[in-house]
Amino acid sequence: MPQDEQAAANPERRTFLKAGGGAMLALTALSTVSVSRAAAATGTCAEAPQAAAAGSAPEWQRYVQAPPDRTVRPVRVVRWSGDVTDPEALLTASGGVTVLRRPAPAPAPRWPDGTTATASSAHAPNNGNDGTPRTYDASNAIDGNPDTFWNDDTIAAYPDTLTITVPSAVTLPGVTLLSNSDGVPADFTVETWDGSVWHTAATVTGNSEVQRSVPFDQPVTTTGVRITITADQDSSKGTFTRVNEVWPDVVKQADTPGVVVDFGKVVVGYPRVRFAWASDGNPGVRLAFSETLQFLTDRSDFTRSDQSGGAGKGTDQFAVPAGGADWTDRKGYQAGDKVYADGLHGFRYLQITLDALASDAPAAQPYGQVAVDSVSLDFTAYLGTPDTFRGWFLSSDDALNRHWYAAAYTNDLCIDTFRSDDVDPRNADTPTLRGKLVLHDGAKRDRDPYVGDLAVAGPSLYLTHDDATAAVRNVLADLADHQRADGWIPPASIANYALNLFDYPLWWVICSWDYVLYTGDRDYAAQYYPQLVKVLDSWYPSVTDTDGLLSKGLNGTGNYGDYAFLPRTGRITYYNAAYVQALNNAAEIARLLGHPDDAARWRARAQQVAEAVNTHLWDADAGAYLDSATGPVRHGQDGNSIAITAGVADTARAAAALDHLTATTKRPYGNAFMDNDTLFDGSSQRVYAFTSYPELVARFRTGSADSAIDQIKRTYGWMEAHDPGLTHWEGIGPDGTPYEDSYTSMAHGWSTGVLPALTNELLGVLPTSPGFATWTVRPHPGSVAWAQGQVPTPHGPLAVSWSNDGPGEFTLTVSGPRGTRGTVAVPTGGRPVSVRVDKRTVWRRDKARGNYGARLADGYVLLDNLEAGRHAIVVRPAD
Repeated sequence: MPQDEQAAANPERRTFLKAGGGAMLALTALSTVSVSRAAAATGTCAEAPQAAAAGSAPEWQRYVQAPPDRTVRPVRVVRWSGDVTDPEALLTASGGVTVLRRPAPAPAPRWPDGTTATASSAHAPNNGNDGTPRTYDASNAIDGNPDTFWNDDTIAAYPDTLTITVPSAVTLPGVTLLSNSDGVPADFTVETWDGSVWHTAATVTGNSEVQRSVPFDQPVTTTGVRITITADQDSSKGTFTRVNEVWPDVVKQADTPGVVVDFGKVVVGYPRVRFAWASDGNPGVRLAFSETLQFLTDRSDFTRSDQSGGAGKGTDQFAVPAGGADWTDRKGYQAGDKVYADGLHGFRYLQITLDALASDAPAAQPYGQVAVDSVSLDFTAYLGTPDTFRGWFLSSDDALNRHWYAAAYTNDLCIDTFRSDDVDPRNADTPTLRGKLVLHDGAKRDRDPYVGDLAVAGPSLYLTHDDATAAVRNVLADLADHQRADGWIPPASIANYALNLFDYPLWWVICSWDYVLYTGDRDYAAQYYPQLVKVLDSWYPSVTDTDGLLSKGLNGTGNYGDYAFLPRTGRITYYNAAYVQALNNAAEIARLLGHPDDAARWRARAQQVAEAVNTHLWDADAGAYLDSATGPVRHGQDGNSIAITAGVADTARAAAALDHLTATTKRPYGNAFMDNDTLFDGSSQRVYAFTSYPELVARFRTGSADSAIDQIKRTYGWMEAHDPGLTHWEGIGPDGTPYEDSYTSMAHGWSTGVLPALTNELLGVLPTSPGFATWTVRPHPGSVAWAQGQVPTPHGPLAVSWSNDGPGEFTLTVSGPRGTRGTVAVPTGGRPVSVRVDKRTVWRRDKARGNYGARLADGYVLLDNLEAGRHAIVVRPAD
C-alpha cells in the first residue's frame, strides 16, 4: 500500500504527523551525524556524533534498504543457458530485447504395446491437495505422460528397483530417465535381461539432471530393463525416489533457453514481464523464484500452489501471444484449466525459461521464440524509504547499524494488505481481514498473520513506521473476534482459525499490552478486555495443575503445538515464564481501565507461578531452568531467557542461566535454542532468532551488553554474509544452513529482534505507560562508543544521543515530546561520579543534590520526572 494510502487508511498517522512535525525540525542537529566511511566500516569510531553538513542527508539514511519506488528492477544477470541473445537487456525498461529460441523437439520414444513395469515398492494412492486421486505405481514410468511418476515407498531405504518388461525383444542404444527435481536418481545402474541373467549396461553416479540420457557402450537386444537406484539427491533427508518416464532410447535434450536475474535482495510483490513479440504457436515461459540461488532449480524454492494442489508444478506459466504482452503475474489460469500462475512472490532471484508443462499443451508449447523487453516487480509491501522512517538508530558500530536497518527492511516486507490470492492457501483466507493492512509472518510464506510473530515484529514496526500500527491492531482484534467459547484464542486465520497452539494465546495478551504501551490505544484495550479476562481466567486455568503450573496435556491439549511445533508436554518452563509475563501485562491493562481487583488477582497469580517455576523447574546442578519437568534433562533458550525478562529469575539465577546458555549453545551463527539433542536430532544446532530476541534483552538488562552484541553479530552477521544476504531468516540449522531447506522463509518478521534490542536496550529507550506518556532512557552501552536515535510516539518524536566517553564518563542528551515526562538512568562505570543535568549538579558521589530525586541503583544514577524538552546529562568522575 503506498504511503499516502496508508495514511488515508490510518487517521492516527495524520494526527501524529501534525503533532510531531515541529519537533522533527527542531531535532535536526541531534538526528544527524557525520562519520567517516572508513571509520564506520571498521566499527571502531569512538568520536561523539557531530551534526552533518548543512543540506546533507542524515548519516543514518545511507543504511536504509528499501527500493526507491514500487517498480523494482533486477540489478544483474546471474547466468543464462541455451539459445539466448542479449540477456543484459532484461535489466532495463528499453534499449533492446532478450530473445530466447528453442526448436520443436521430436516426439518422445515409446515402449512397444504390451510393455509392463514393476517396482520394489510404490507409494500408496492418495488424493492431492486439490482432491484429485493420484497413483504412484511403476506403470507411470512408461505411460508416456511426464506429469505422472513412479514413487517408491521406502523413504531413503535403498536400493529401489524399477523393472520394465517388453513383449518381444527390442534393440536399445540406451535409455533416458525423466524425473522430478525433488527426487532425482543420483546413483543408479541400468541392467538388461538376456533371457537368463541380468547384465550391467551402464552405471551412473552423481547425477543431478532431471532428464538424464544413459547411452550403452553398444546397442543391446533385450526383453527387459532393470534400473536399480542406490541414492537420490536428497536421500539423507528422507526423500522418495521419483521417475516420471523411462524412454527406450538416448534422447538428447537441447539446453532449455533461460536467464536468471538477481534483484539484489529479497523483494515481494507481483512480477511483471514485458514481451516484445513471440513466434506463432503459443510459446510458453516458466518463471521460477527463489530467495537463494542454492534452491533455484527448474522450479521455485516454494510456491503457494505447492500447498493447494501444485497446479503450477513449482513454476508460474505464461503463453506469449505473437504480438507480445505486458504481463503482470497474477494468480489464476490463462486458458481454461491450463497455464497457471501463482501471482505474488517473495524472492531475490527470478529464472525465466522458454518452456511449458506437457499438461498445458496446446495452450502453451515448450518451443518457439520469445522476445523479452524487460523484467520488473510491482512492490506491494510497506515501502520504507528514508522519508517514511519515524524512528531511526545510529551508533559507532557499523555492523549494528547494518543489522538494525536490515531488520527494518525485513519487517517492512511483511507489512502488506491481506488479499485472498496472496495468503496461505490452507484455509487462511478470511473475509474479516480482506483489504486490511496486516503484519504477515513472512514475505514468501506462510503469508498469514501469526500473533506470536507480532511479539517481535510488532515492536520492530512501532519503532520504525508507527503510521502502520493498524497492521498490528487489525490482527490482534481479528483473532480476539474469533475467540473460542472456552476462552482459547487462535494463533492465526490458518485452518479456519483452528490451528491448536498452546502458547500463542499468551502472546496475544503480551502483544496486546505492547500495542497499547507503544500506541496509547485505550479504545482497543477497552473493547477487547472481555477476551483478555476469558483467556486468562477460563482457558489457562483449565490447563493448570495442582502446583499452579501450566501443563500441556491437561484438558485435551496433548496434541497442541507451539511456535515451533515442538514435541514436548507437561510442565514447560517456556510456557510458564510467558504466562508470568502475560499475567503481569494483563494487570497493567486492568489498571489502565480501572479494574484494580483483576490487576491484583493477576499479579498475585503471576507471583505464584514464578515461585512454582523456581521450585519445580530450576536445575541447580546445571544452573539453568529445565526445558521440561519430565523426560530427558535439557535446558531451553526460550524458557531461560523469558524467565529472566519476565522477572521469574532473581539476579543469581539470571547470571547462572545466561552462563549456561553461553557454555552450551554458542554457535558461529548464533545461540541454539536447546542445549542438547534430546528433544529432536539437531536441536542443539538450530538457531531461532525469535527465541534469541529475549536472550538478547536478558543479556543487556543483566549487565552483559557485550555478550549481547557478540550474539547479535554472530546471528545477524551470519545471515548478512550468506545468500540471500541482508534479510533475516526464519531459522538456521546445522552448519548455518536454512533450517528447513528450500521451504525456509529467508525474510521473516519474527527474526527482527535485533531492532528493538538495539533501540530499547542499547540506546535504552522504553515506554513505561501507554503512548509514551512516561518513558525511560537507560542505555546499556557495553563497549559501544556512542549511539543515537529517535523513537516515534503519539506525542511526537523522542530523541536520544549518548557518548560513552570512558570509565565514569558518560554524556546523554534526551529530547522528550510535549505532554510526556521520563526517567533517565546513566551508568557510573562502577565509580563515584557527579551528574549534571542542564549544567546543574544533581548527584555527587553518594548523595542527591537538587531536583530529580537522584539515586544510585545497580550501577546507574536514576533521575526522575524529566519534563518535555531537551536535557543534557553529563556524568564525570567525582572530584
